[in-house]
Amino acid sequence: MQRIQAISNQFNPTIPPPASNVTYPWVMKYPDFFPFEQIGNLKGKTVIISGGSRGIGLAIGIRAAKDGANVVILAKTVDPHPKLPGTIASACAEIEKAGGKALGIQCDIRFEKDIQAAVQKTVETFGGIDIVVNSASAISLTDTESTDMKKYDLMHSINTRGTYLMSKTCIPYLKKSSNPHILNLSPPLNMQSKWFAPHLAYTMAKYGMSMCVLGMSEEFKGSIGVNALWPRTSIATAAVQNVLGGDSMMQASRNVEIMADSAYVILTSCHKKTTGNFFIDDEVLASVGVKDFTKYRCDPKFSDSQLAPDFFI
Repeated sequence: MQRIQAISNQFNPTIPPPASNVTYPWVMKYPDFFPFEQIGNLKGKTVIISGGSRGIGLAIGIRAAKDGANVVILAKTVDPHPKLPGTIASACAEIEKAGGKALGIQCDIRFEKDIQAAVQKTVETFGGIDIVVNSASAISLTDTESTDMKKYDLMHSINTRGTYLMSKTCIPYLKKSSNPHILNLSPPLNMQSKWFAPHLAYTMAKYGMSMCVLGMSEEFKGSIGVNALWPRTSIATAAVQNVLGGDSMMQASRNVEIMADSAYVILTSCHKKTTGNFFIDDEVLASVGVKDFTKYRCDPKFSDSQLAPDFFI
C-alpha cells in the first residue's frame, strides 16, 4: 500500500488473488490489503477539515459526526454559490444533524493569518486537534499553453501550499493527541510523464500534496500518522459535474460516501502503524472486509465495468 508507482489493474504476482468464493469489482481485481489496527471511534475527537462545506470533505465530516466528533469546517462559502451547493452554515447543520458538534469558520487557506486564526479558534472551542483532513483543492485541467499564471498560482497556493501550511500549523496540537492523523486527499506519486502531460500545472499541485505525505510521514513517524487517500473511480462532486464531464460522468461515478467510509477506517486506525501510505478508497474498505461496493454507485443501472476510473489511476 506504500506505493509510489502506478496503480495497475493487471495481475501483481506479489499480491495473492482472493479466495475463489470472493469477487471484487473489475477496478479492484487483485486488491492490495493493508493490516489496519483499529483502536476505537471518533467520539469526542476534534477533526478540522479544509474545504469542508461540500463534497468529499463534508462527507468525511458527516461520517465523523456520526460517532459524536467535533467537526470544524474551514471554507470560503458563506453565501450560496449559483453552481456549487453548500455553505459553511449548511455544512454545520448537516454535521449537527448527524450527531456531532460543529464549528464553521470562514477561512482562505492561501493566507497564513486565516489558518492561524482558525486553528486558534478550534483549540479555544474544543481544547485541541486530533485530526487534520486536507480536502481543499483547486482544479484546472488545462495544458501548459492554456494555463494562465493566475490559475497556476491558485492551484499551487491552495493545493500544495495550503496543505503544507494547514498541516504545519496544526502539528503542535496533533502531537498532544492520543491518536493523531493528517489525511491528504491526493493521488499516489508516479513520475511517468503520461500523468503530467495533459494537465501539468494541476498534476504538480496535487503531487505537492502527496509529497507532503511522503516527507511528513517520515519526519513525524511515531508521533503523527500521515497518509493520502484517492478514489479508484470518478466521485460525484461539483468538480466532476462542472469541470470533468457533466451528467454522464456523474452517472458513471461512485458517491462521496465511499471516500468518507474509507477515510474513517484510516482515521480510526493506529497512527504509529498507519502512516506513509497512498491509499485507494476501495482497497481500504476491502482490507476491513467489504466485498460489495454496489451501494456506492451513483446510478444503479451502471455495472462495475461501466464506472469511470479516476484519471490519476
